[in-house]
Amino acid sequence: MHRAASATTGPDGDRPPAYRLFHQAVTRAQLAAWLPRGRRLLVDVSGPRAPAAELAAAAGHTVVRVVAGVPGRRPARAPGTSRGRVVLVAADPSRLSFLGDGCADGVIADDRALSVHLAAETMVAEIARVLRPGGRVLACVDSLVLGMAALAGQHRWAHLVDLPHADVVLVPWPDGTISRCYGADQARELFAGGGLAVESIRPRTVFSASMVTHLLRRHPAGLDALVRAELAAASDDSLGAQLVICARKPS
Repeated sequence: MHRAASATTGPDGDRPPAYRLFHQAVTRAQLAAWLPRGRRLLVDVSGPRAPAAELAAAAGHTVVRVVAGVPGRRPARAPGTSRGRVVLVAADPSRLSFLGDGCADGVIADDRALSVHLAAETMVAEIARVLRPGGRVLACVDSLVLGMAALAGQHRWAHLVDLPHADVVLVPWPDGTISRCYGADQARELFAGGGLAVESIRPRTVFSASMVTHLLRRHPAGLDALVRAELAAASDDSLGAQLVICARKPS
């Protein structure tokens, strides 16, 4: 389970360098596998570290990248690739009022977007609104596994006992931030409440940080093979510190 070693300091603590490299490679591979064919209009409401916009543009798509900024700031075009382009818009990623209904072929909410924005129901409703019928969304959220590790690390035993019965799980971190954590059932309910049908839920990574670090120390050139093995591995959606969710707006 990645980040377990830093669970008492925050959800974005340091990871072993080898595992960080592996995690980034898996993230990119999962996004590449999700991207639609052809040239599409995508909306990216991911957290600040996600590479989604640039990767999607490199695949030929036009990407509206929404970043938190000063209200009223004019949209700016980021340098595009020879195939696609990224349009930067400074706005609240959870409120997409500047976009019309059914305008997007896909929405990307990577890098814990639905865990950072605690009123995730509002964000999912906006995602569903801007998606065309048949459009898809890719999201990544913090899991209950991570939340339980965090609460245990902070000795919040009463909260840990109540966690399985909670409809919404908000986990405080010593750095002052709060993360909304999800089990598979809670994630399905969130998307279903916005009118989206969940196609799949799986951990971002099945392989543990210790195993990845050990293997890459022994075989530094084995990263690509390890990523392929990760993508092909059978997964249990109750495991992993993060969950990757694919959903679709019904036609």
